[in-house]
Amino acid sequence: MPGPGEPLWLPEDRWWALALLEAESGLCRDCGHLLAETTHIDAEYAYDAQLTKCHACAAGALRMTQHQENGGRTEGIQVGVFRRKQL
Repeated sequence: MPGPGEPLWLPEDRWWALALLEAESGLCRDCGHLLAETTHIDAEYAYDAQLTKCHACAAGALRMTQHQENGGRTEGIQVGVFRRKQL
């Protein structure tokens, strides 16, 4: 934690933050792959996908569905997921 009068961001920190923004600007916001590659015409059938079930996300989605089915509105709702038992 910076002390009084000390900058929160040093020049090197700003440089790294800008470099990260630059690097991420070329990535797809959904899958994280390089847009220069994934949007190229030759890449149309170059990718496959795998489904993975996250049980924590599934519990959150189920709770949201139950909320909606009971007439609950979803605007502004955030779902907190917690572990009930140890594995």
